[in-house]
Amino acid sequence: MDHQRRKVIVVTDGDQVAQEALEQVAKRIHGRVISLSAGNPTHLSGPELVKLIHRAKYDPVIVMFDDCGNAKEGFGERALRYVANHESIEVIGAIAVASNCMKSRGTPVHMALDCHGNVISHPVDKYGKPQYNEELRIYGDTVEILNAIQIPIIIGIGDVGKMRRYDYYKIGAPVTTKAIKLLLDIYQKNTGIVDI
Repeated sequence: MDHQRRKVIVVTDGDQVAQEALEQVAKRIHGRVISLSAGNPTHLSGPELVKLIHRAKYDPVIVMFDDCGNAKEGFGERALRYVANHESIEVIGAIAVASNCMKSRGTPVHMALDCHGNVISHPVDKYGKPQYNEELRIYGDTVEILNAIQIPIIIGIGDVGKMRRYDYYKIGAPVTTKAIKLLLDIYQKNTGIVDI
């Protein structure tokens, strides 16, 4: 695996609930999650995260990034930029997580999932509630960095593992699970790579 770029999914959330949810998701997709990437805000640097990604036994590797409400480019976004631009990493997609941070410019997404797991062509808020009168963008404290990185597919969702318990990790985090499975399906269809 050393000669291959590691396949990584980035998630712009990293609190404890997100960690618990993504650990459930990783089991369901037979991937790995870097649990140490959790933090509110992210506490590991880009180089530290790259080392952990390479220690993961197999792909895809889910990595969390969080700015803890910082509307400017914070530690989580700087770490995400480093990881995404590393020559040994291939970011195959991103889950852009909505928050109450409306001061940001947000990021356009290819699609969004509401709190019931429906694919919609409208943005959602942190509760996964559709925002029908808005353009398809996700607003959050760690999403703007996605505008500066080449990512083939970005899916927007509400707060990972929450959304008023519609995505609760004890019921398998169904919304987040569907978003990541959808991301993988699109990646496989676009690349023809079945076995990640």
